[in-house]
Amino acid sequence: MYGVDASEQPQRMPHGYCNDTVHHDDAVIKRFTGPDAAARASTEVRALRAAFPTVPVPQVKAASDAEITCEFVPGVHGQDLIGPDTAARLLAECGRVLATIHAVPVAAVQAEPHPAGVLIHGDFGPQNMLFDKETLTVAAVLDWEWAHIGQPLEDLAWCEWIVRSHHADCVDALPHLYHGYGAPMPPWPRRQAAMLGKCRAMRQFGARRQDGSATVWQRRTAITQAWRE
Repeated sequence: MYGVDASEQPQRMPHGYCNDTVHHDDAVIKRFTGPDAAARASTEVRALRAAFPTVPVPQVKAASDAEITCEFVPGVHGQDLIGPDTAARLLAECGRVLATIHAVPVAAVQAEPHPAGVLIHGDFGPQNMLFDKETLTVAAVLDWEWAHIGQPLEDLAWCEWIVRSHHADCVDALPHLYHGYGAPMPPWPRRQAAMLGKCRAMRQFGARRQDGSATVWQRRTAITQAWRE
């Protein structure tokens, strides 16, 4: 995560979950932990460099093994801004920026041969975005460790999952996500299937991490399976 108030002393960043992230001066240092730490760090670096400057992302200053250093980007996390009064504008902005992510040339991320598809963020939603508090425009898209080549619905459905799971009072604003993206909302069974696929992947990662998160994701998978539009 990359946006908090500046400080002369190293400061642990809020909203970091899987990794150890600190802010020092004008830089943010992210140390990856858990399974495939070095590979996940490498994925994030490639995605950030491919996305910049078309997509608002922090610039990479340095990278080594399972650690990357990026520029500090000021802003407010989307999960701290989203609410019934802001959700429509914020989700439309999420959709607009997601369309720019999916337009990044695949070859810039993955050398041939690469599968058909677009650049997928892999954990897209307001929880991984910084916004200007006044204009609600995106200042930066963060946390690209799950980036890969895939189908657009993966990111769209996961953003919807984030809203349904953590911001239930904003569900009525979800059509604005798709309007901002410039595509119709797919049928519910397709969206739910995409959400379940990600939940199961996170459960598998949690099992490898052995930190108890697999149980959390098993419960979230069951909840998601029971949802009705």
